[in-house]
Amino acid sequence: MSATPGTSRSTETPDGGHPGVSHAVLLDTLWASMVSLYADLTTAAAAHGLTYSQAKALNVLRQGPAPMRSLADTLRCDASNITGIIDRLEARGLVHREASPTDRRVKNVILSEEGAAVVAVVRDGMHATHRALGALSDDERATLNNLLSRLFPADGDHSPKQV
Repeated sequence: MSATPGTSRSTETPDGGHPGVSHAVLLDTLWASMVSLYADLTTAAAAHGLTYSQAKALNVLRQGPAPMRSLADTLRCDASNITGIIDRLEARGLVHREASPTDRRVKNVILSEEGAAVVAVVRDGMHATHRALGALSDDERATLNNLLSRLFPADGDHSPKQV
């Protein structure tokens, strides 16, 4: 017998597969996790005079330089919005722009040393997230990482592309 959709454990999947947690419950859990992560990052970023979007941009740039267009795509915002975000970060010395070595029309955004230090402090300041992750065993953290990596692969369209 199945549980009420979206409220508890289900005895079957929507496609009739193996018993487990319903898609609705998983979506609710992922949604609640995103809200908690957003709140934690927003609080940690604000403590350093950053908006959520600025902190996200700095975090993406930890992976390496990114073209403005690619950064906008990764952050799911339009070009004018990313220009404003990067302008404000550049004014604080957290990033700088330079022409792409392969296409001078393209401007790459590069994290400065100060920007790297600030994003590290912001990430360290995400106390609620660190507490939640700290409550998991090493094996549970490894399992969580593996599952999230399968659901949202880094080589998907969420990573900035180099030009």
